[in-house]
Amino acid sequence: MKKARKQKPDFSQQIPQDVVADEPTEAPAPTAFPRDAYYGNLPLVVIAGRPNVGKSTLFNNFVGRRQAIVAPTPGVTRDPVEAQAFIAGKPVQLMDTGGFKLDRDIGTMEAVMDELVVEKTLAMLKKADLILLLLEAGTVTGEDEEFIALLRPYWDKVIAAVNKCEGGRGESVAWNYLQYGFKTVLFISAEHGDHIPELQQEIVGRLDFSRVQEVAAADRPIRVAILGKPNTGKSTLSNRLTHTENSIVSDYAGTTRDVVEGAFTYGGRNFAVVDTAGIRRKARVKADVEYYSVNRAIKTLDECDIVFLMIDAQDGLAEQDKKICSLAYERGRGIIFVLNKWDTQEQGRKAFRETADYTRTMFGQMNWAPILPLSALKGEGIKDLLNTAIVLHGQLTRRVETAALNNALKDWLLRYPPPASKAARFKIRYMTQTGTNPVSFVIFATSPDKVPDRYVAYLKNRIREDLGFDQIPVRLELKASRTRWEQRNRETE
Repeated sequence: MKKARKQKPDFSQQIPQDVVADEPTEAPAPTAFPRDAYYGNLPLVVIAGRPNVGKSTLFNNFVGRRQAIVAPTPGVTRDPVEAQAFIAGKPVQLMDTGGFKLDRDIGTMEAVMDELVVEKTLAMLKKADLILLLLEAGTVTGEDEEFIALLRPYWDKVIAAVNKCEGGRGESVAWNYLQYGFKTVLFISAEHGDHIPELQQEIVGRLDFSRVQEVAAADRPIRVAILGKPNTGKSTLSNRLTHTENSIVSDYAGTTRDVVEGAFTYGGRNFAVVDTAGIRRKARVKADVEYYSVNRAIKTLDECDIVFLMIDAQDGLAEQDKKICSLAYERGRGIIFVLNKWDTQEQGRKAFRETADYTRTMFGQMNWAPILPLSALKGEGIKDLLNTAIVLHGQLTRRVETAALNNALKDWLLRYPPPASKAARFKIRYMTQTGTNPVSFVIFATSPDKVPDRYVAYLKNRIREDLGFDQIPVRLELKASRTRWEQRNRETE
């Protein structure tokens, strides 16, 4: 005779009706999120734990690219590193944090940095919608126990995962973590991908996506990269703009290692700002971590719209400033020369004009780039900087109709006819805009290789001054002219 199956008690009848939540009135969150879209109001998932447990490796695994620096040296990550990531098909704001260190050499600069990292990590835990506590297979350490104790106030939003369990390695010991009261412990390998899908499902199952909204292309943030030599005030400016303390600020050059992202709104426009590691001459970059930091900073040029090139007004220009500027120019980015710490210099229009003239002389053919004085520490000059950034972004995203372009081209050719000789005959026929951000144009001509460089420079200057691109780099390419039939079609667009 079969035993009757024991029924689970029904606790729903024991809940007072006046504390039962009402049915949600807002529309349910979409089940599918296109990956090529940009989203707002994302839930924040913070990865935390002691140093060298694989937090940055897991962060990169989720993001799908090597954004956070990974190295065998403990304590590489200092500032929180953020990125939009897709976890189990759902968009989240993912954050990698610095490792929690219990043992510190009191009185040393490294101890001061460790203390700042811990403070920053604890501040991020308060903001998180979900905390992913990453542990390591093996013996439980004092740092693990101390950090778990600090997480008690946030226990309802903690998920525990034990890393470096590839192939089941260390799982028998890892079960010891259950003694700390975790509801579930997942055994994963961030490097090899073991049980990452299960972890992702656990994460999205604990998050609310009802407020997530897709942001239209026109409303997407202006992406600003703050670049420059070490200790020029990049992190101070980043914190000032975002009204946060996301970037650690100290007098110690090389404090920032990863790319630190933040967001803010000004003048009705959304901004995304990235604070980067200071870029030094290659001969002075010795540590592997700094090498990766510099490469990561340079890589932000591929993703930003505008570069704030920070120049220390006390130290003046350096060769590295020229190299950074050249890299930004090659990618067609808007560039603003920011003379930081201007409050320490002689004030007055004459002093600034002399400094600006010297800067333009040093940077050669970049007279179009704005030069602005600033005190990131005191907040002086911030409005002018952001207003200029909005103007530059408007130019970077401007598109001119083909008919208007060719009317302007005819005027330019009449104003300054192309030079002609028996040896170099050519005829310029028409032009079109081929891209925005970076802004690029193509002019079609017979024998384009015979058009002198000085005439190409003339046309490029006319595009800047007459068409409203006077503060950004412009790309101009010459190609062999098409057939008359193709030309007529182009002119009637």
